[in-house]
Amino acid sequence: MKSYLAAAIQMTSLPDLEKNLVQAEELIDLAVRQGAELVSLPENFSFLGKEEDKIALGDAIATKSEKFLKTMAQRFQITILGGGFPVPVDSHKVYNTALLIDPSGQELARYEKVHLFDVNLPDGNTYRESNTVMAGTRIPPVYPSKHLGNLGLSVCYDVRFPELYRHLAQMGADIFFVPAAFTAYTGAYHWQVLLQARAIENTCYIIAPAQTGQHYALRQTHGHAMIIDPWGVILADAGDAPGVAIAEINPSRLEQVRRQMPSLQHRVFL
Repeated sequence: MKSYLAAAIQMTSLPDLEKNLVQAEELIDLAVRQGAELVSLPENFSFLGKEEDKIALGDAIATKSEKFLKTMAQRFQITILGGGFPVPVDSHKVYNTALLIDPSGQELARYEKVHLFDVNLPDGNTYRESNTVMAGTRIPPVYPSKHLGNLGLSVCYDVRFPELYRHLAQMGADIFFVPAAFTAYTGAYHWQVLLQARAIENTCYIIAPAQTGQHYALRQTHGHAMIIDPWGVILADAGDAPGVAIAEINPSRLEQVRRQMPSLQHRVFL
């Protein structure tokens, strides 16, 4: 593993596949021009609209999203994470799928989100992700990259389930991806603290691309795409507007924190 720059992209995705891909490409280009070698896109990067539209357009979204990720990886010679897009299971449901692609356009890892956001929030909004999304059944993968470190995948609501990240850490993860479309209401209270907790308790880097702003109807997201180091220090924060959070992933820092705070070695219970 070497030192390198990683980017967590922040978008305001809309119910418009083509516009979203144009926005994503512009932000990827911005990240690469600043030196990023590992680029991550948020959950719902290619489409954020009504559930019935997501199902109706599922095949097109899935096909174009995967092609887009492979094209961007090859064009910019980067490793890229598409943090979540719908892949149809049948005519009624999709998998919320994260995809990691290498600079040659080859798929490195795929993860189908296991924890679905079925929540009634105090602000009056209700979310039922399970109405249109089928929960994944496989444990998130860790991809061992010689140059970029061991990359662990997750998606959004997963961040509330620390056992998932402990499992990734046990599998050797150095870096956790947490691509998200966190609601504005919950994000204000929980987003940063949850990310810092997952980083600190597992002594891992966090790369958390995010959605921000108003998407459609009452759907509003929190923003603040972040990169956090293994000590819990926020290295980059994209704020409230579309943009890019960029920071160095440094193996020496990872080794230093794990040497000074060897909590992973002190676990008593699995």
